[in-house]
Amino acid sequence: MTQLTITRPDDWHLHLRDGAALKAVVADTARQFARAIIMPNLRPPVTTTEQALAYRARIEAALREHEGLPAFTPLMTLYLTDNTTADEIVRAHESGQVYAVKLYPAGATTNSDAGVTDLLGKCTAALEALQRCGMPLLVHGEVTDPRIDVFDREAVFVERVMQPLRRAFPELKVVFEHITTKDGAEYVRDAEGPIAATITPQHLLYNRNAIFQGGVRPHWYCLPILKRETHRQALVEAATSGSPRFFLGTDSAPHARGLKEHACGCAGCYTALHAMELYATVFERAGCLDRLEGFASLHGPDFYGLPRNTDTLTLRRETFTIPDEVPYGDATLVPLAAGESLEWRVVHY
Repeated sequence: MTQLTITRPDDWHLHLRDGAALKAVVADTARQFARAIIMPNLRPPVTTTEQALAYRARIEAALREHEGLPAFTPLMTLYLTDNTTADEIVRAHESGQVYAVKLYPAGATTNSDAGVTDLLGKCTAALEALQRCGMPLLVHGEVTDPRIDVFDREAVFVERVMQPLRRAFPELKVVFEHITTKDGAEYVRDAEGPIAATITPQHLLYNRNAIFQGGVRPHWYCLPILKRETHRQALVEAATSGSPRFFLGTDSAPHARGLKEHACGCAGCYTALHAMELYATVFERAGCLDRLEGFASLHGPDFYGLPRNTDTLTLRRETFTIPDEVPYGDATLVPLAAGESLEWRVVHY
């Protein structure tokens, strides 16, 4: 196969930041994706409908600064806190612009210090409202107990948080974000009720050895962290299985080069620039290019209850060398696998 045309995909997990950073990265996503679920972990976090709509307006303004982009729709989310009210959930749903609510366990990842400290103890009213409205809860699935090894936090989260949550709210739509383990993939595959998972390109392409090849490589460091090869293989199996419970979410997370190459570097991989090229590489290596469209373009909107896109995106088999760095406001950022070459390139949008 030398060319592949699919329904234009969506990104169901994206960080766009704000201000100059937003202006620097938003076009990369819009060139490939028709829609994206926008993460709310700004400083301060997006906790109200009013803030979400204001953020959406800033994204749209940033898009207008780039000429020749295809149509792109940001799908907004709220940041769940211990104090989120049922009324705020209803208000978000009725806005028609807020599509989900994001759970960050306090301290789990970048800008998560305002996150939830006791999900079932303090967020019951908000969860009940989400279930009634049919809005998905997007879950960063890691426990933050310091006694738990960083490589085990997702598996423990399934037992300690996900299972009790879904027993208490069996009709709540849940997206287990950026799963990284065999445990997570098997849980989503087998669980009853409305549940799905997003999978990133870095967790499909690399295991934890990538962080340490030739020294510490900070641009492969993300949270949840890359895991063992057996987990990567399980994720590839899930993504390419054709199951509608698994779909694309890049978790593309831009950080300035200096903040990544730092004594205490930021977590996050920047993949918006070349996301579909990375995913095509995964599916081709698995011998499943015919299933890329389902994963990238169909399963996500079906789960969210949104219409599938009607336009297309074309990938052509030709060498694409990932740039060493790209502009990022007054700084630069380094894309995942910078300097490496891929065999697919997006040629039409």
